[in-house]
Amino acid sequence: MDPVVWRGMTRSELDAAYNNSAAVENSAEKIAEWTNRSTQTRARPGAVLDIAYGPRSNNRIDIIPGGGSRAPLFVFIHGCYWQRNSKEIFACVAEGPLAKGFDAALIGYTLAPQATLTEIVSEIRTAVRWLRTEGPGFGVAKEKILLSGWSAGGHLTAMALDQAHAGLAISGIFDLEPCRLNYLNEKLKLTLEEQKTLSPLHQIPSSSRPLVLASGTRELPELQRQSDSYHAAPRAADLPSERLSLIGHDHFSILEELANRDGQLTDHACHLASFA
Repeated sequence: MDPVVWRGMTRSELDAAYNNSAAVENSAEKIAEWTNRSTQTRARPGAVLDIAYGPRSNNRIDIIPGGGSRAPLFVFIHGCYWQRNSKEIFACVAEGPLAKGFDAALIGYTLAPQATLTEIVSEIRTAVRWLRTEGPGFGVAKEKILLSGWSAGGHLTAMALDQAHAGLAISGIFDLEPCRLNYLNEKLKLTLEEQKTLSPLHQIPSSSRPLVLASGTRELPELQRQSDSYHAAPRAADLPSERLSLIGHDHFSILEELANRDGQLTDHACHLASFA
């Protein structure tokens, strides 16, 4: 019998509990569809692509204008457990905020195992700081910055929230302990110290910017628990946190609520930016 490694789960059960691609039958098709749609988004008039914010090859930002001279900036961080995908795949999810008058920026970062999670977090924080200081030269980030991310990007949103005005973390990971104990750590190579210092759940600050935590009701139970637990911790500390459970959505379909101008996540992005 396989030994229990975490919360009553064996290693194989814990692996399955975090395997979003296997849990959603059309996950590969969704990635291919987003890639095609994102090509059109990146071709919008005025888009400036692959701007370097750091020395590594993936330290690049795409800026896509959509608003007026002092529009809020929607910043998106892609996911897939810090190991796969790229900013180019996810430009289409900014279509909802763009339609509502936001500007948009998409951040690329070095993937594991070429970078440790400590380095990845540092890159994201550097990228958001770069947008704050250099973005106005590209006509963006003159007002509020709304930081958002999906899956691993939800974790990175929480880790860089203090660099923005508000955050929208979608289907994120906020406690790294199960990731250190399952298949994800084959590439992440998380240390026990990183597990502690890079888990937002265990690094609750004394003050925080507004944060919305969203997940779908058809997501894996562990993904829903991650957001539930992270919502409870700031609330216990009287920090601003809102929890959204989007009925009928899985780990992939939930992003359509952001890509759609009338989507639930687009509405919350407008609310967070005080820009309806």
